[in-house]
Amino acid sequence: MTDNPWKTLSSEEKYNNNWITVTEHQVINPSGGQGIYGQVHFKNLAIGVLPLDEDYNTWLVGQYRYPLKAYSWEIPEGGGPLGTDPELSAKRELAEETGLVASKLMEIQRMHLSNSVSDELAIIYLAQDLQLGKAEPEETEDLQLIKLPFAKAVEMVINGEITDSMSVAGILKVHLMLQKGEI
Repeated sequence: MTDNPWKTLSSEEKYNNNWITVTEHQVINPSGGQGIYGQVHFKNLAIGVLPLDEDYNTWLVGQYRYPLKAYSWEIPEGGGPLGTDPELSAKRELAEETGLVASKLMEIQRMHLSNSVSDELAIIYLAQDLQLGKAEPEETEDLQLIKLPFAKAVEMVINGEITDSMSVAGILKVHLMLQKGEI
């Protein structure tokens, strides 16, 4: 079924900042009941970049994630303004967080991060042919950077040490691509 079974009666913006808008919709749901539906609209694309060198090493970024109240190891990630070429955003995020510059960038995955409440679209890239420069994280980022064998990153996903959805998806996708000989 591709038709929208929901009917929107009215919509009211409840919150708005530079990154998100929260809207409450009065709706008729697919079974005919009246209710509300909260929606978070993201004003940026979610961009993830998995760097992979010729020796099959990768880099992970560690940082404290305020909403989770926990430390997280992730592929380099950030926001890309809507309407901007996502590849440019990917190159910027990779350089900012790791200092790496990639001569080769390939989109490997698109995904919706929490499609029951938001419209956030994530695009994940594989970065290769890397040169190391100087990282320049944003002022809100207190980052640690580690270089490790890609196989260790896969192990961290399998063991539940990496839980960030873009990182899990990107690492497993590259793992499958390597197994299929696509990289």
